[in-house]
Amino acid sequence: MTVTLNDIMRASLSLKDVVKHTPLDVSERLTQELGVPVLLKREDQQVCRSFKVRGAYAKMSALSAQSRQQGVVCASAGNHAQGVAFACAHLNVRGTIYLPSTTPRQKRERIAAIGGEWVEQVIVDGGFDRANALATEAARVTGREYVHPYDDPGTIAGGGTIGVELAEQIPADTSCVLVPVGGGGLIAGIATALSHLRPDVRVIGVEPDGAASMQRAFDEGGPTALDRVDSFVDGTAVGTVGTLPFQLAQENVSSLVSVPEGAVCTEMVSLYQTDGIIAEPAGALASTAARTLLTDPKRRAELTGSDEGSIVCVVSGGNNDLSRYAEVVERSLRHEGLRHYFVVTFPQQPGALRLFLSEVLGPGDDVVHFEYTKKNNRETGPALVGIDLSDPADIERLRTRMEASPLHVEEVAPDSEIFRLLV
Repeated sequence: MTVTLNDIMRASLSLKDVVKHTPLDVSERLTQELGVPVLLKREDQQVCRSFKVRGAYAKMSALSAQSRQQGVVCASAGNHAQGVAFACAHLNVRGTIYLPSTTPRQKRERIAAIGGEWVEQVIVDGGFDRANALATEAARVTGREYVHPYDDPGTIAGGGTIGVELAEQIPADTSCVLVPVGGGGLIAGIATALSHLRPDVRVIGVEPDGAASMQRAFDEGGPTALDRVDSFVDGTAVGTVGTLPFQLAQENVSSLVSVPEGAVCTEMVSLYQTDGIIAEPAGALASTAARTLLTDPKRRAELTGSDEGSIVCVVSGGNNDLSRYAEVVERSLRHEGLRHYFVVTFPQQPGALRLFLSEVLGPGDDVVHFEYTKKNNRETGPALVGIDLSDPADIERLRTRMEASPLHVEEVAPDSEIFRLLV
């Protein structure tokens, strides 16, 4: 089982009048910041605001008349579900989508709006793995087609149509294309297409530090489950990559890199505030890698090559819940070293807080969180204090002033469970 350029070209024909030929936009911000042309492949502007619709529709449009009549099954908590719902409505195919109970109402409503009467939602008491197990079993028992989000030739070919578009769009001097990696279907398709259409361009996969499952597969010689997965970059939070995506990636992907989740948050904020792009965490992975690697002199050549050519970043999706931006900003500031938290034990007497403000805080320090409850039967009381700095280097001076003060101060470690209370 494999995916060929012919498979991808057939998928392109099936999608021609269905999905958008998304633009390749120059990022003025990143180009100026990094000193090389950086371009963004805007799949956040795709139908359903994600590349996932390409794979779902390509897979389902190739089904036999009998398979369409029987219907399809899938499991998803996000973009894949919307892609399948879109394909069901446009191809008149009945679909059952198994959703984890944690799926937000906003996503459920969106799936219902896209799929209409053609889609049934089954809410599963549990997470994605439980939903996926039930969906797979339902497909086996009923004989319906299971639409896999990434480990399927049809799905991979659909994602590979982005590579066909890129071959027509990217500049002649392009050094590499950065692609987000979750289960591996997207990069498998894009890399396969470009290996034939633009073999001079390297394809580099980008994973979050907390879910680097493709790198694990490369290291182990095959798909291997991660011991732990950080779910923040939810679109790529996959514990084990697909078998076929791994095989194709081994053949066609030049290298893999991973980036911290905090750096992803910083890039999400920049995309939103400067570029006006609402990217989900997975959608910001590629440009995060460009920003991270190009500012490291030792790794810059890994992207640009000796000729400092153009860099292309795939913005894979824009289905980000705006309510998450509070957490995104919080994670970004902590990653940048601009926000720190301390437990400060104050004597319960007048003037204690004034002493902290006047003698401990610096001129550029700002208190952004203060949580304290006075207990009348105690001489001292702890407060959780969050402080924003104007420069990351100011933290050492702040720590020195804290040590010199009569107050007892404990810095909250970055991995503390206390942070769960803050966002």
